[in-house]
Amino acid sequence: MVDPAASTTRRSTTHGAGPRPTSGMRGYGDQVACRITELVLDARDPELLARFWCEVLGYVELERDEASIEIGQPGVGFGGPQPTIVFSQTDEPKAGKLRLHIDVNATDREQDDELERLLAAGARRVDIGQTGAEPWHVLADPEGNEFCLLRPRVPKV
Repeated sequence: MVDPAASTTRRSTTHGAGPRPTSGMRGYGDQVACRITELVLDARDPELLARFWCEVLGYVELERDEASIEIGQPGVGFGGPQPTIVFSQTDEPKAGKLRLHIDVNATDREQDDELERLLAAGARRVDIGQTGAEPWHVLADPEGNEFCLLRPRVPKV
């Protein structure tokens, strides 16, 4: 049963191109069963990726053991409003396009300025077949994991 009090729009799957109607989608209201608290990425060099993503997101290292490094919001950490990221050591190279990728938005500058900051931090542009007319940029982190820089600026959390 759809909750009539639930939002009737959701984020578009076209990277911030605007809201889309969601009539017919099941609303959960206050019945949230779980939340995303961590993203776990396999990494050949967890140290390198932790440094890169800390710079991109303004995160800090939260925890480290012999096989992984966890990063998250300063002063908040695990369980905060944004998920932490765990880089887990692997010897296997990345193979193919990721089935899940991270989208980021600037919080304090325009998209072009944020693109320059990300490139200076070690991101690189990636061509996955985009036309060039998209309002987002496809990038890769130092190990080749794709992520997108979306156009709309969002408030800091």
